[in-house]
Amino acid sequence: MNIDFASSARSTLGVEWELALVDRRTGDLVSVAPNVLQDLKSNHPELKDDDEHPHVKQELLLNTVELVTGICSTVEQAKDELAAGLESVRAVTDPMGVELFCAGSHPFAAPRSQPVTDKERYAKLIDRTQWWGQQMVIYGVHVHVGLDHRDKALPVLDGLINYFPHFQALSASSPYWGGEDTGYASQRALMFQQLPTAGLPFQFPSWAAYEDYVQDMLTTGVIDVVSEIRWDVRPVGRLGTIEMRICDGLATLEEVGAIAALTQCLVEEFSTGLDEGWAIPTMPPWHVQENKWRAARYGLDAIVILDAAGREMPVTDHLRQHVLNRLEPVAKRLGCSKELADIEGIIQRGAGYQRQRRIAAENDDDLRAVVLDGIQLLRSGY
Repeated sequence: MNIDFASSARSTLGVEWELALVDRRTGDLVSVAPNVLQDLKSNHPELKDDDEHPHVKQELLLNTVELVTGICSTVEQAKDELAAGLESVRAVTDPMGVELFCAGSHPFAAPRSQPVTDKERYAKLIDRTQWWGQQMVIYGVHVHVGLDHRDKALPVLDGLINYFPHFQALSASSPYWGGEDTGYASQRALMFQQLPTAGLPFQFPSWAAYEDYVQDMLTTGVIDVVSEIRWDVRPVGRLGTIEMRICDGLATLEEVGAIAALTQCLVEEFSTGLDEGWAIPTMPPWHVQENKWRAARYGLDAIVILDAAGREMPVTDHLRQHVLNRLEPVAKRLGCSKELADIEGIIQRGAGYQRQRRIAAENDDDLRAVVLDGIQLLRSGY
């Protein structure tokens, strides 16, 4: 089969931010997304009944809304668009007594009791995946970065996979599941990969080999459309982007901006290297899988595998000593130096899973306090 790759301006970006809707007093999830989306659409009389809001989207669960940007030239522009989306949603949710919360998982909600959006594709997913699909009370941040040539897509995918544990460790914010501490920094990372075609991507030698894979998935009925390939990093041909989907939900706009900047800078670095004839190094799949597990288990304390030779280093040391300094000239060129520097702030303050455990410990393990803290964090940004 032939999968077209749209024309896309190099290193432009788009960001998707999934938010949970929670009760202001109890912190429990509330399934009011249809009401929120309907009220938002009433502010756009040009939209027809079946049209989606341009920047606030429906998700799998009725307790979730997703903020999406348009095509942005800079991370600052993306943050501004997300901030505007937040303001629009709050104009609807505040009078309802509903707050917004973002982490990789909700700490205490019963996963199987959460209603699913009434769409055929979601019903089919749940019917096929059964118990695993019913567990998907998870939230993430996705970053698209534009590529100026189709043949860059798979090498850039390989390059981002080398940094999988860095993204996972920085964003890990799902230590709790159904009221229990799992012992992991990111339960979401291991939960989501249970869905068919989710998890780590395969690595292909050419675009034609990727097209053959997609054809096989369609022929055997694993997927109905290409978008049902839900890899942690994936090419999106219709948009002309590479999409980074590794991250747990992030609690503040600053953290979303930091992750967007790191993604944009890495993709730009890879794109430049490919233009100059460099080959992006890859690691054996068993190293990639181990890195994912280590980051999900240990978060910012993970010791990660750096290359095919098996060299290792604490993920925070690698970020500080090698990655951030190396990318600073790229960030300056892209206009995201401030946002890239905010990665250091995440390391210094701690990731979401660390804050959640601290708040729980300070409140006799009352996980409602974790959600109420997250609500305030999203409102104040600190």
